[in-house]
This record gives sequence, structure tokens and C-alpha cells, in this order.
Amino acid sequence: MKIALTGASGLVGRFIARALAGAGHEIAPLPGWRLGRPAALEGCEALIHAAFSHAPGRYRDGEGNNPDGFTAANLDGSVRLFHDAQQAGLRAVVFLSSRAVYDSLPAGTPLPDGTPPGPASLYGKVKAQAEQALFAMETPDFAPASIRATGIYGPGEGHKWRGLFDDYLSGRPVAPRVGTELHGDDLAAAILLILDSDGRGAFNASDLVLDRRDLLAEVARLTGCGHPLPDRADASAVSVMSCARLHALGWRPGGMERLRADLPAMLA
Repeated sequence: MKIALTGASGLVGRFIARALAGAGHEIAPLPGWRLGRPAALEGCEALIHAAFSHAPGRYRDGEGNNPDGFTAANLDGSVRLFHDAQQAGLRAVVFLSSRAVYDSLPAGTPLPDGTPPGPASLYGKVKAQAEQALFAMETPDFAPASIRATGIYGPGEGHKWRGLFDDYLSGRPVAPRVGTELHGDDLAAAILLILDSDGRGAFNASDLVLDRRDLLAEVARLTGCGHPLPDRADASAVSVMSCARLHALGWRPGGMERLRADLPAMLA
């Protein structure tokens, strides 16, 4: 299958591109999708929209001092791209959304599939509004889906824990924190399952509830570093997404085994 992909060279898109190639799909990158001209979608059967414009290293608050430009690029540009995909006769679109669509809900709220969005940041609002616009386009011949992913980790240049690891190994204090995490390869596997099953609507995607203390204990084990570990954080304050829709498709993320397997590469 020929699949259009935005963000193929990004921190998250690289996992998706690798999975598509490994599954034998042809990838059609879309580098100019924000520029207001029709996207080059000829011959494609599906679109995965994983690109997002934001301040470097920031998603929430990623608009910096330009919220109008942020919205124009990420909401208006995405909606235009979805319409281009439908007009070009693509059968499916998968949009990379975020657990940020739930951020205004009270801490510790369980988040099953189908939980109505409650965004707090502009980032979360843009993701939720782009989802809404996409879902409104559904027809029997056009399958719109979003994947509400938690924080993505995995090896590669500029990975999300580079600064955290540097702080710990240098002996700088690390604040306690616990959150939800998902390996980029597991995200990519979920997207392929959605495409293969003609999935529609919103899918939660999350795996580990990970305390920094446990993560850095693994780092200490691998490196022999003896610096003090941060205190354990309050896990009851974490709003955990359940992923029943993906599990019903056969999705099985890698858990701590996958994290431990890739930590040496992330420390290299």
C-alpha cells in the first residue's frame, strides 16, 4: 500500500516510517502540507498525519509567543490536509493526537476509550478540534481515526530522556515524577493495526506507568552510577488511559521488557 506520511523525519515519525517500510508499504512523504497548496496524494490509499509545528522541545505551551500562527499551522493546516485526502479518494486517515486532550480532567481520573476530551493547553485544544473536524468527515468509504498517544520514548538522537539521564549521571538533583509512557515502535504497531482493520474514531495508546525512580534505578544498574535516586512520586495522581480498543485488535505493547532492552542504546 502507498501511504502518505507527514513528520516522517521527526522524533515520533521516524518510528512510524520504519514500521511502514518493514511492513512493505510505500511511503509518500508530505513535506509541504502546511503551505496552503493541495497535498501531493496521488496514488495513495491512506494518510498518517504525525507532523506538528511547535517550539523546540515543547508540545504543551509549544505555541511560544505566536498562538495564532500555531493554530493556523496545526489546526487549519491539518483540516485542509484531511479534506485533501478525502478529495483525493484516500480510504483512511490516522491522525496522531495526544493524551493532552484530557488534561483538564481531575488528576487520577480513569481514561477509558471514548472519554470526552477536556483539553487545558492550546496544544490539547488544537488536537481535540482537529479530531472533531476529521471525525465529521466520516463516510462508508472514508475511515477517519485518531490515536491519543501518551509520551513517546525510544532510542534515537534527541530522545526525550537525554536531559534527564545527563542530570542524573552528573549528580544534579532530579525532581520526583511519575507518568505514562509508550515506546515509539508500539505506537507504530498500533497505527498499522488501525489501518489494517479500517479502524474509526479515537483510540487511546499508552503502556507504562513509570516513576522516574524506577527508570533511573535501571540507568544506575547499567552504568554503575551511585548517585541518589529521586523520591518516589504519587502514582495515584496519574490519569491512566486504558486501551481496550487497541487490545481488541491484538495490540500488545512491550512494557518494561522493551524499555530495558532499549535503555543501553538510549544511554550510548
